[in-house]
Amino acid sequence: MENRHPKRVEDYTNANLVLIFVNLLWLFAVLYATWGLGIVLILGAVLNHLITRLDLHKRRQRAGIRLNETM
Repeated sequence: MENRHPKRVEDYTNANLVLIFVNLLWLFAVLYATWGLGIVLILGAVLNHLITRLDLHKRRQRAGIRLNETM
């Protein structure tokens, strides 16, 4: 059996971000058409809050800070 190292793969980050944007756009359009602007604003605020919390969690993890740690 040959011992070949795998080749470097392409970075699909930008393509995935565009795909997420397109999916959110049509989802917001459907929600807007069905229930109005209010639900879109609420969902946008919830998503913003969750993304901010995820970013904060990842920064704390990288810095080695643990919450709820007993001393």
